[in-house]
Amino acid sequence: MRMSGESFTSGGCAIIATMPDCPDIRVRPVDASLRPALLDLVVHEAQYDFVGHIAASLADAAMCEGSEAMAILRKGEPIGFYRLEHHPRSIADMTFERTTVGLRSFFIDARWQGQGLGTRALAVAMADLSRRHPQVRDVVLTVNLRNTSAIALYRHAGFREAAGLYHGGRSGPQYVMLCALPP
Repeated sequence: MRMSGESFTSGGCAIIATMPDCPDIRVRPVDASLRPALLDLVVHEAQYDFVGHIAASLADAAMCEGSEAMAILRKGEPIGFYRLEHHPRSIADMTFERTTVGLRSFFIDARWQGQGLGTRALAVAMADLSRRHPQVRDVVLTVNLRNTSAIALYRHAGFREAAGLYHGGRSGPQYVMLCALPP
């Protein structure tokens, strides 16, 4: 695929600023105007074990200091969601040597899955994080061992297993995965 615009690689994690041959994928912080459409997003029933319901995640993000709810947009319409956790210890109950942000509840609506939009959305989310929070050096997440699609997505984006297994998840053991952002 031919890319234009800025492209960065750091620590095996590719950050692509623009990809003109891809759908118009953008991310932005959730505000009141996006909330009704976000509440309509769903995942396949089995995926709720991994990401939970968006209403609960939005409510939790609103109550948690340092949690930033983010919308994934395609042509201006919400197709997905994730949260940034500026207190990364809340992700895996561990400390980090470098400035790290947690990624939580990343998902694409079931109606949009299987089209490569998760890969594109993750690249855009990482580029946005790097741009808006230049002090951040790494992104950490946990992913359930049974969530093979998400594991493949994160590995493709450059995330690597970092610290063994995390056993604090509600749906069983999870990999702790880390990805470096470009300087």
